[in-house]
Amino acid sequence: MNERRSAASVAAQIASLSEMAMKDLWALWDDHFPKRPNHWNRDYVESRVAHRLQELAFGKLPEALESQLLKIGASDSKFNPKRGEVTLTPGTILTREYQEVEHRVMVTPEGQYELNGRRFKSLSAVARHITGVQWSGPAFFGLRAPRKGGKA
Repeated sequence: MNERRSAASVAAQIASLSEMAMKDLWALWDDHFPKRPNHWNRDYVESRVAHRLQELAFGKLPEALESQLLKIGASDSKFNPKRGEVTLTPGTILTREYQEVEHRVMVTPEGQYELNGRRFKSLSAVARHITGVQWSGPAFFGLRAPRKGGKA
């Protein structure tokens, strides 16, 4: 019974992450990690905090399983900000708050990006739709640093 209550408590904590203000989510991050990531989006921060909460409650995954999951993830998603390469796994959700509105974009199996039921061919098209001006989609969603001397 105690183990079930613990699992329910952890599940409730994880479920509440998506409702937290970003400053509160960062406070949780700071409680559990030594430094903040260089590149991030809200989903990344939520998933890492959720993983850490589960790890503390239930223990770490066996090393062999963790290694296998990392290999699977590395084969499906590639993120190399130094070379400007971004390949996202279908189902990945990118979140960006802009003018006090949270925008959630999902990567489709066809390599497109879906926002509120509408599909776009590129992240830059999504960013342009959200802002009304030309943006680099990867920079807008925090996948790479903005270019110097102008908007992302």
